[in-house]
Amino acid sequence: MGKAKRKRSQPAVESVAPFLAPIQALQTLLEQFDNQGVMIGGIAASLLGTPRFTADLDAVFLLGFEDLPRLLEKAGALGIEPRIADPIGFARKSRVLLLRHIASSTDIDLSLGVLPFEVEMVARSKLLEIGALKLRLPTPEDLIIMKAVAHRPKDLADIQAIIASHPDLDRDRIRFWVEQFGEALNLPELWKEIEKLL
Repeated sequence: MGKAKRKRSQPAVESVAPFLAPIQALQTLLEQFDNQGVMIGGIAASLLGTPRFTADLDAVFLLGFEDLPRLLEKAGALGIEPRIADPIGFARKSRVLLLRHIASSTDIDLSLGVLPFEVEMVARSKLLEIGALKLRLPTPEDLIIMKAVAHRPKDLADIQAIIASHPDLDRDRIRFWVEQFGEALNLPELWKEIEKLL
């Protein structure tokens, strides 16, 4: 896992400013689990593409269900608490841990990664430094793949912004994984839609 060297625009930096405290807490939590995870969602899209509004934080952690009690204990020490009554039970069904950074009232959705793509995404992730702030982010290609699978209008807009900011993308990697997900999800046209954006 490397360190990103790209310079960030002032609007991109400002887009994460309201989330400074919860991002730092989430990044610290990630480091306590050997950086086996990465931040995704609107924060990643704002820093790798065009700054946009987001209301919460999203991350993928490569953790098993047996790790969740320890995760919740360490998260609590950082001011991150469950936002539902039975967070582990919900996570066992959905593979998503629903948390909240209490001081800022920022919701955090922490997905439990297990897919080969998610393992690769974490291994390829970059540490972005903005002043004192550090964020572990996916590569632009891997964020595009995740956005292609989510496939909402805002995700497609994020893809376009990421493409505009990163002209030298590894299109073969994007195609491989988008086709894999398209087949798994019975969406055979998925790659053709993303290819048009590329």
